[in-house]
Amino acid sequence: MTLEEAMRTRHTVRRYTEEKIPEDLLARLDERMRGSNERRGLAMSLVTENTEAFGPALKLFLTKGVRNYLILAGPDRPGLDEAVGYCGADMMLFAQTLGLNSWWVGGTYSRKGVERNAAPGAGKILGLIALGYGRTQGVPHRSKRPEEVASYAGPAPEWFVKGVEALLLAPTALNRQAFTVRGEGRKVSITCGGAFSGVDLGIGKYHFEIGAGREAFCWA
Repeated sequence: MTLEEAMRTRHTVRRYTEEKIPEDLLARLDERMRGSNERRGLAMSLVTENTEAFGPALKLFLTKGVRNYLILAGPDRPGLDEAVGYCGADMMLFAQTLGLNSWWVGGTYSRKGVERNAAPGAGKILGLIALGYGRTQGVPHRSKRPEEVASYAGPAPEWFVKGVEALLLAPTALNRQAFTVRGEGRKVSITCGGAFSGVDLGIGKYHFEIGAGREAFCWA
């Protein structure tokens, strides 16, 4: 499965089976995470077979079976939120290519439980990504129309259209998809508003790049 195929098949899953993630897959996830940490100056950490991410009420009403998760963190600095969003999106889609399901959790988790399991000196924690074998494969989220978020100066090339389509597959806080995308020639600009705007911007940029192809355009 390619990352583009993973982008189209991945949906939010909040309930997981008891099946353990094989060690070879955990090793591949850890290797990719470490590469992102080094390139972007992050402190993400992978936690396995641990149930402290959610309190009793959330386990009862919202989620079930989450024992593996990626803590999204890094030194508090300008651009951290966007970097976490970008790299977290990559980790989610990579997990999907390995046959795993995921759920991006921005706020509804046990902060004390997650902090206890974060890497030493993790810095600012911006959320987590639950990983595992879902009891279902999830369902597509409601999406805006491309013309509600994007415009292009002149006839839009195919890469721009595909980039916007991919952008609208990205998970965002409260599913608001508060993106504004503008294209002219090979240049593209994107902004995002609302809660978790920096994280959502990073997620959106990653998805747009996967859909459009990184070689087709440049960020303005």
